[in-house]
Amino acid sequence: PQAARSKSKLHCLSIIGQIEGHLVLPSQNKTTKYEHLIPQLVAIEQNPDIEGLLVILNTVGGDVEAGLAIAEMIASLSKPTVSLVLGGGHSIGVPIAVSCDYSFIATTATMTIHPIRLTGLVIGVPQTYEYLDKMQDRVVKFVVANSRITEEGYRELMFRTGELARDIGTVLVGRDAVKVGLIDEVGGLAKAVRKLEELVAQREKGFREASRRKATQKGRGPARKKRPAAGRPRREPARAAQAGGGPAEGRGGTVIEEESPGAGEGPPPPRQRGGTPG
Repeated sequence: PQAARSKSKLHCLSIIGQIEGHLVLPSQNKTTKYEHLIPQLVAIEQNPDIEGLLVILNTVGGDVEAGLAIAEMIASLSKPTVSLVLGGGHSIGVPIAVSCDYSFIATTATMTIHPIRLTGLVIGVPQTYEYLDKMQDRVVKFVVANSRITEEGYRELMFRTGELARDIGTVLVGRDAVKVGLIDEVGGLAKAVRKLEELVAQREKGFREASRRKATQKGRGPARKKRPAAGRPRREPARAAQAGGGPAEGRGGTVIEEESPGAGEGPPPPRQRGGTPG
């Protein structure tokens, strides 16, 4: 008899080929459509059976807006995430690779860092270059915020000359991406899965400790209020609206007479037993 297989709590998301954005690419291109990934990420966040996400990348880059949208959604997940770069994680694939809680890169995998480029008609006015500069800043700030590399170091790699024949930029191979602080560790599938399981276990431990603290606080209960001494009725202060020294009205409509100066001095008047007063 076959042993019962346990259901995996980890979900694998692959980002391969070219990231397709607002424009449909030719049919012969291998693409990852961002409108397909966004609903999957929403479902992963809402599904209680999924406790961790493993992102596998082998992409040449693609649409900047679509790539940043995917990266932002992965970074905003409440569940543990681990990325693994296989083959290549170029261009806009870099923000996606660093968007996870922990990142791995294979020994032979490469990552190309270069400035943003436009295809098609470009209007030669200063506004075009300002727009490109703003888009570049968005990518740089996201990468710096989600990795150990500095902004100066990332820009130096981006505008380096002499490495690419037809472009400016840098190609990082395996361990080089770790040295500059872009990726956390060199490793393969086994290391990535093991790290993700470790992060899931840490998250569950945090939930258990928080639940234990909450139960302890609930068992103590709120502080009890002191009750008034028995046999001594609680008196309400006289209302300011009642002028002339009239009686003050207490709770429940009862009237409480105010004590006048000298009240309580001397013996009380004797009670008369039956009959009419003489």
